[in-house]
Amino acid sequence: MLNNLSRDARFSNAWLPKITMLSLCGQIFMQAANSTPPTDNSRTIAIAGINEPTISNYFETLNAGDFESTAALFAPDGVMYAPFESGIVGHNAIASYLQQEARGLKAEPREGIAEIQADVTKVQVSGKVQMPLFGVNVSWLFLLNPQQQITSVTVKLLASPQELLSLKR
Repeated sequence: MLNNLSRDARFSNAWLPKITMLSLCGQIFMQAANSTPPTDNSRTIAIAGINEPTISNYFETLNAGDFESTAALFAPDGVMYAPFESGIVGHNAIASYLQQEARGLKAEPREGIAEIQADVTKVQVSGKVQMPLFGVNVSWLFLLNPQQQITSVTVKLLASPQELLSLKR
């Protein structure tokens, strides 16, 4: 019987590290399986000096390539004044323009200032736009109506004429 006991002890001592490792792996697996998956709230954009949800949503949807949602933030007769373009009016036209021109764009707003007037909120934001082949400093001037819809946004490139010419090549 003593032989059996010492054999059992040797068996358990040899397998104990392996069983412990399997147990730990199982616990880690179960924790991962039971944990809540990360939500897509990680795309929330914080802009120093700006606390307007419409402005944050503009940049979030733009960066996500969800141009229909970006256009939906505009008033029905809202206007986008993009660089080198005349005014682009209305949800469909804005979504179509963004689909053609903004794929791969990553807007990086840094800071801004909001000024509330009687029936309009004026929001000036500065930052950078990164395209697949280049990046450029940009400013956005938003006008929001009392319903917090974008009535217009003017996008200006903050680059010297020399820098703009180099982008054309």
